[in-house]
Amino acid sequence: MAHAELQARRIDALRAWTAFVSEGDTAAVRPELLSSWTRSGASIAADVRQAPLADEAETAAYWRESPLQAAVECVEEDLRRTAEDGDLVIAVTDPDTRILWTYGGRVMRRKAETVNFVPGGRWDDESVGTNALDLALRTDAPAMVFSAEHYAEVVHNWVCWAAPVHDPVTGDQLGVIDLSTTWNRTHPIGLATARVMARLIESALPRRTVPPPRGDAELTGGVGSGLVMTLLGTAETRFDGQRLLLNRRQSEILALLALHPEGLSLEQLHAMLYGDEAVTFSTLKAEVSHLRHTLGGQLASRPYRLLMPTATDVEHVLALLRRGQVATAVEAYGGDLLPGTNSPALAELGEYVAVALREALIAQPDPDAVLRYAELAPHDTAVVEAALRSLAGRPHPAVPLLKARLAAAR
Repeated sequence: MAHAELQARRIDALRAWTAFVSEGDTAAVRPELLSSWTRSGASIAADVRQAPLADEAETAAYWRESPLQAAVECVEEDLRRTAEDGDLVIAVTDPDTRILWTYGGRVMRRKAETVNFVPGGRWDDESVGTNALDLALRTDAPAMVFSAEHYAEVVHNWVCWAAPVHDPVTGDQLGVIDLSTTWNRTHPIGLATARVMARLIESALPRRTVPPPRGDAELTGGVGSGLVMTLLGTAETRFDGQRLLLNRRQSEILALLALHPEGLSLEQLHAMLYGDEAVTFSTLKAEVSHLRHTLGGQLASRPYRLLMPTATDVEHVLALLRRGQVATAVEAYGGDLLPGTNSPALAELGEYVAVALREALIAQPDPDAVLRYAELAPHDTAVVEAALRSLAGRPHPAVPLLKARLAAAR
């Protein structure tokens, strides 16, 4: 981006900031920043000089126990190289926007230290004003904050790009990764780079960090109360033993809530459900209100969460895979998660479950389980070939059927 264009953009941002801080004028404020600027103005002075610091020992202890530490260690070389090549400071936070880890290029590292952009720094907007880290967490989407779009004047010389980091199974927010540099080094690929770095960390998360699913026993043995959802291959929801008649969106909302027992904010649920679709918060609130009535009031708000025992076949299948019970997992797997879903979070989770099952079968290709799987994925020849290789010419009743599957797929 040309320097003159960046300079003009910076001047516009400064004018909007000055009008807001001095007169409360919101006319020129970017809409997605307004609520953050309002929170910031009610909580801090615009001339705040640095972020407050959390307890050092507590932060270090949290980092040691966080799944993010192991993931960052796996990809640290890539993160450091990115920071050095672009003279960036890169930060990883917890879900409360407390910085857990940073690494910076020579210039940006010094700048970061002066404003407590360091481990322990609290970068929520009520502590240090509007910034990309807080915005990405609140909206559960990548965010950019440029120059005077930051509420605190001390970082008006910065540009920041941040993207949330999620547990790939549950979709839970683990924190954000942020890339920051000086405003005059703004580059169009900054936001895309933040997204890539977030996916890099997610791909390196250790499998042991995935929490064990709830409701495993209920799905195998049946329950008489609570919410039981079948999501793989079809959609069926039973509440206290009675089947609920739900539309697609309502099933998706309940699925997201069942898979996030800790609850979701309105913004998080909206992002997971609609992604980039132009759907208002009011529409989502109306859907939730209908569901709350259907569930007899057992759906809390702030955050939205279910107040009854829940179980899903998604959690059940993943639990079986974690225990190495691959054949049983195949029996429990009904197919794609809510086929045709438009929810980005559910589509991503569905892909994860499908890949996890396939890879487990290739590692443990039980012939009968592979035949069952081939009914759901008839063109996946790699799994069938793995089963035939494992038999190594030994007679088995499944061999003719496996060979027939292979021939049909080809």
